[in-house]
Amino acid sequence: MIQLKTKEEIAILRQGGKRHARIMKELVDMVRPGLVTSELNKAAEMLIGEGGDTASILHYQPHGADRPYPASICVSVNDEVVHGIPTENPINLKEGDIVSIDFGLTHKNLITDMAVTVPVGRVSPELHGLLETTKAALMAGIRAAKGGKRVGDISSAIERTGLGGGYGVVEDLAGHGVGYSVHEEPFIPNYGEAGKGEILQPGAVLAIEPMFTLGSHQVVLDKRDGYTYRTKDGKASAHFEHTILITKGDAEILTLI
Repeated sequence: MIQLKTKEEIAILRQGGKRHARIMKELVDMVRPGLVTSELNKAAEMLIGEGGDTASILHYQPHGADRPYPASICVSVNDEVVHGIPTENPINLKEGDIVSIDFGLTHKNLITDMAVTVPVGRVSPELHGLLETTKAALMAGIRAAKGGKRVGDISSAIERTGLGGGYGVVEDLAGHGVGYSVHEEPFIPNYGEAGKGEILQPGAVLAIEPMFTLGSHQVVLDKRDGYTYRTKDGKASAHFEHTILITKGDAEILTLI
């Protein structure tokens, strides 16, 4: 069941979303060749703490996980799709890499979720196209997220964008409701049929997050850490995410940079 947020809760989520976006911009501005992924986590913890907020995923243990998540943000590089742990075996970023930064922010007990994938220095035209198309798919999904429409309308818009660009559309990972907890109903796949699924009602708060790859849609869980998902074929992946509010008209992006 989709849990609708009250007017007062939406006001808090708007505040949290603005804080979230400001922190994300500062983290993105840090990305450069030679940066170690653990430095991003350290900076995120400082910035989140300065605002009196908390990192939603630190010590969060999703269903099926063997242990709580040990960092404040997820940092996923190249073939890592999502949930890379920046504090365990930190990665030294190199020119031409791409890196996804993903984290939840808890402000006054309400949660927003956001992710971006950015280039490290100059990247190949192939990777640039992947980033631009995944970002475009996020916006296509948001445009489809209107009150009275259905979850499948979001999924279909994302899938059409990915397949139209010739990319693999990750099927095993998806968007979700958010606000009271990190993951709420509904489940929002990045593929599907328009007109199907649950009805989107004003007051619903959703995290939409397309994930595309340069190759196959198949992903595998890295059993060494129990969290990092990688592309099965080792090809690069991009991930973008916003938290949005469903209204009677166009969705409101709560985490807009």
